[in-house]
Amino acid sequence: IMRKIAVKFADGMNEKVVVDATDLAGFLVPPIYRSERIHVEKMLPKGLSTGLAWTSTGGSILYVETIADRGPTDGKTQSSFKFTGQMGKVMEESCLIALSFSRAYLRELDPNNSIFDTFSIHLHVPEGATPKDGPSAGCAMAVSLLSCAINRGVPSDIAMTGELTLTGKVLAVGGIREKVVAAKRSGISTILLPKANERDWEKLPDYIRKGMNVHFVEDFKQISHLCGLI
Repeated sequence: IMRKIAVKFADGMNEKVVVDATDLAGFLVPPIYRSERIHVEKMLPKGLSTGLAWTSTGGSILYVETIADRGPTDGKTQSSFKFTGQMGKVMEESCLIALSFSRAYLRELDPNNSIFDTFSIHLHVPEGATPKDGPSAGCAMAVSLLSCAINRGVPSDIAMTGELTLTGKVLAVGGIREKVVAAKRSGISTILLPKANERDWEKLPDYIRKGMNVHFVEDFKQISHLCGLI
């Protein structure tokens, strides 16, 4: 700031300069980080969930979207599943695991709901130009799939990370510090972390943990309850 003011004096300005908060934007460069949060309504639209991701530049929130299409009503339509968003091999496997788990879980919740067996399902992770990989979006994918299946949105201020197994267990993931910072930066106050990552949370400085409501989960049923799916 002082350098820029000095340049103004060098250019001939001779008035007194007073700098306050309203002037900072003009003197400083734009913020390095921006909020990735694009849904600020209380409840997300059905089929959406908010995950937490680690990238080479730090943490970020990661939306997962799912839609279901009945297709032609000629009685010949078969179910299908596709996923998009430039995912790596491990993340693609997480998609398939999330679908298989969600199909079995939905059968327990509502045996009459056959959406995964009769509809075309499309799961997408936005910002398709950005490569993504890793297993930590598994839980968010299952929440997105089930939210679509039961036609019920989940709270927009909940974000999660965790690897999901076929039996619904939630496994530890990496990048907890970066992911928590990303949630805090985006105004998300409630995060769901694997129970196995509790020690990583405890290692975080108080200024990062302050104001954050964290739930440690071991099983997807806990996530389902916290997100209001059951």
